[in-house]
Amino acid sequence: MTALPVREVVIVGGGTAGWMAAAALSRFLPRARTRIRLVESEEIGTVGVGEATIPTIQTFNRMLGIDEDAFVAATGGTFKLGIQFEHWRAVGDRYFHPFGQFGQDIDGLSFHQLFLKLAGQRRCADLWHYAPCAVAASAGRFARVAEGEAPFPLPYAFHFDAGRYARFLRDYAEARGVERIEGRVADVAQHADTGFVQAVRLADGRRVDGELFVDCSGFRGLLIEGALASGYEDWRHWLPCDRAVAVPTARDGAPVPYTRAIAQGAGWQWRIPLQHRTGNGYVYSSAHVDDDAAQAALLDAVEGEVLAEPRRLSFVTGRRRRFWNRNVVALGLAGGFLEPLESTSIHLIQTGIAKLLALFPDAGFSPVEAEEYDRLMRGAYDGVRDFIILHYHATQRDDTPFWRHVRTMEVPDSLRRKIELFRVHGRFFRYDDELFSLASWTAVLLGQGIVPAAYDPVVDVLDEDRLAGTLERLRHAILAQTRAMPSHADFIARHCAAR
Repeated sequence: MTALPVREVVIVGGGTAGWMAAAALSRFLPRARTRIRLVESEEIGTVGVGEATIPTIQTFNRMLGIDEDAFVAATGGTFKLGIQFEHWRAVGDRYFHPFGQFGQDIDGLSFHQLFLKLAGQRRCADLWHYAPCAVAASAGRFARVAEGEAPFPLPYAFHFDAGRYARFLRDYAEARGVERIEGRVADVAQHADTGFVQAVRLADGRRVDGELFVDCSGFRGLLIEGALASGYEDWRHWLPCDRAVAVPTARDGAPVPYTRAIAQGAGWQWRIPLQHRTGNGYVYSSAHVDDDAAQAALLDAVEGEVLAEPRRLSFVTGRRRRFWNRNVVALGLAGGFLEPLESTSIHLIQTGIAKLLALFPDAGFSPVEAEEYDRLMRGAYDGVRDFIILHYHATQRDDTPFWRHVRTMEVPDSLRRKIELFRVHGRFFRYDDELFSLASWTAVLLGQGIVPAAYDPVVDVLDEDRLAGTLERLRHAILAQTRAMPSHADFIARHCAAR
């Protein structure tokens, strides 16, 4: 016998996570059968610093049928081809983590192995000359180049104003029947026997009943932790940054098509170009610098006129032990926090939504579906965690106590195995459905100075002269494609200038 469908969904909290969930659920749940309500309070601000994304957001936008130019214009957005890391391996050093691939595999052999062989003989250019996104970003150029439209596709993501993005998705969701309820949650009503959440009570006495509750209440986790005590796994021993200070500045020059991550004495600074302003912030360890000194360092480093008072944030890096507990699913900061070094915050919200839709329950709430959701989400967070730790641990810096700590700390076994395997012959294996690909790991491993002792000997099957010629032609072809593109600023002005 089939259980009854879920008819009442209540999303607790707005912001990026809440309105992403509302938009997606309103797109895929039948309006005639399921009512979706979102409770948020204008008294409670949102974090709103997640302004950079990765290419997977295009999947989310396509899933909702969102017009990309309208979305970029509405959010004051710009395009993003990757991240430039400055001072991470050593002070004065920089490298680029591009989206997409490096070069092209040849005869089934991985490009980075071919590069390692020729680089050891000084018969090729630097690795980043073979990454279309890195070359275009360096030139300040951008165009939409999809698979099959040109020799080298150009994967891209966006920078945007998180507040404007939430408003954009709110309009989308409300047009599809989502009901917004203004109010602050004061209490949670639970079933006496099962512990299932039955309703949230608002400060003014109103009661909002539901069957499925999506907790988007931010770090507080009002339902997933406050009511259900799901537990939290603290990762500060691996990722000691626990504070951030953010400030917007006036745009200074044409926006570049990439994010900048600039290592500082006790953490790192982000610089995110939007059409109407620049987003800046300093993510830091409070054990290594105090709040006032961190704020002063940020204000000293920003470019352009400061547009608002700096905003301070505190967090504990980690994740919930359970993302789906009884009839509550946690998304966004309610589920966990990983610093925005690789712009994964919105991706993890999107992942949570996609898994919820794939495992959407009926009113019986089968435990096996919740367990599978938890397994998948734990894997998603753990994979991103390891990749972020790599940036800190693989450094030659010893100029401050912070950098001496992270370079010598113990790391998770899963990351240690990847590093050790790459050090020997540059080999890499992707676990399960982890987010970051071989190209991403190669960019950061080599960029941070982890160079394999040798290349994979199977590449010796190729003639060296032929291989060197192929790579040189590849470099010139990528450069020619880039030169044919408009500037990033011109592309925006032509297609999606903010209104």
